[in-house]
Amino acid sequence: MVKTRFAPSPTGYLHIGGVRTALYSWLYAKQKGGDFILRIEDTDLERSTQESVDVIMEGMEWLGLSHSEGPYYQTQRFDRYKVVIQQLLDNDLAYYCYATPEELDAMREQQRERGEKPRYDGRYRDFKGTPPEGVKPVIRFKNPLDGDVVIDDIVKGKVTVSNKELDDLIIARSDGTPTYNLTVVVDDWDMNVTHVIRGDDHLNNTPRQINLYHALGASLPRFAHIPMVLGPDGSRLSKRHGAVSVLQYKEEGFLPEALLNYLVRLGWSYKDQEVFTIDEMVEYFDLEKVNSAPSTFNVEKLLWINQQHIQNTGIDNLVKNLTPFMEAKGLNIAQGPDISKVADLLRERAKTLVEMANGAVYFYQDYETFDDDAAKKHLRGVAEEPLRNVQEKFAALSDWSKEAIHHAIETTATELDVGMGKVGMPLRVAITGGGQSPSIDATAELIGQQRCVDRISLAIEYIQQRMKDA
Repeated sequence: MVKTRFAPSPTGYLHIGGVRTALYSWLYAKQKGGDFILRIEDTDLERSTQESVDVIMEGMEWLGLSHSEGPYYQTQRFDRYKVVIQQLLDNDLAYYCYATPEELDAMREQQRERGEKPRYDGRYRDFKGTPPEGVKPVIRFKNPLDGDVVIDDIVKGKVTVSNKELDDLIIARSDGTPTYNLTVVVDDWDMNVTHVIRGDDHLNNTPRQINLYHALGASLPRFAHIPMVLGPDGSRLSKRHGAVSVLQYKEEGFLPEALLNYLVRLGWSYKDQEVFTIDEMVEYFDLEKVNSAPSTFNVEKLLWINQQHIQNTGIDNLVKNLTPFMEAKGLNIAQGPDISKVADLLRERAKTLVEMANGAVYFYQDYETFDDDAAKKHLRGVAEEPLRNVQEKFAALSDWSKEAIHHAIETTATELDVGMGKVGMPLRVAITGGGQSPSIDATAELIGQQRCVDRISLAIEYIQQRMKDA
């Protein structure tokens, strides 16, 4: 059975590159009917924090990337790592290295002077003498001295590395704590991981890890190294490009499925399709068709994808995601029009849920002032008569429907022999307080009859005061 894993280190936020790796791993497991493991690699005791763990868990939950096993924590598995390290020592596959930091620095400096690649020279590999006093040794793995390591990578293809290029890596620090390359191999072995899908910044570690698998008599997983995500300027994605915590995208009003849709397309495609549901991603995703070249992060494309999902998602899902943004603005959605109808009306134009919440304010709160630019442009003396005319018709309507409202506006324009814009634009400013809204008839229907009549009165008062001050 297929088993994949996502194994973040809790030393910072969960960023876009990490989420894409998690998504690819999750999709592959889902598609194959397998399991997806969440493992927290928290062996960096100085930098790992509970806050970072919480952010990872919250981000994964928000995105819906549910794990079938875990979360496992490496700090809870130290006893297991000690057993494996001792096993390697007992089988003469690892050894104590007593080289001091100063000794290693001098060694590397000499290698650089000779034009050689700096690397550990194996000076304690076969050491049988008396250990130097006062030195706490590290434990190194005896990497094979000859032959090649061949990585049959699903994304990168065949990668061959000579063992002569690899030095004896440290598998336990001088304080006894295990290192990443040891723990990740033991974990993936113990947890029966069949496919290791991760960023290609780990590709240099893979030959060393493969040698460790062989030394332990463990079966190899398949590897798939995903290319990096780059910023628009071609450099590695950073905070200035948008490589922020995934939860910031939540705060900025992105739908989780839209963010996943954008990320799945960063390095993979299916025909000419751009917009995918979660089910479609699971069905169509093909790990073997992931591009081996880096992808470029584009905020505008992400916004477009989000807009498509806002327009197309089910209304219940849209309301569920929009409601917290409404509440954050102090809007009481229980006192006002049906939030489902408001969301359905606003979804056509909005790129984010923040925009939708901002656009929903006038449905639930009476404004105190008009937007200055919109009022100056549309609430002029010539607008008073059209507003009075349409106000009378609004007040007299027994059927407060979109169709009846539209007819009242249209009749006013006909009676006054003016274009619809001469009625519609002042009316829009009057009943919303600004110059932007969905269709004015649908907007007025949801705001309500009495509220519209009252707000038109405020607009007329504004016009009269403006005329006096002129």
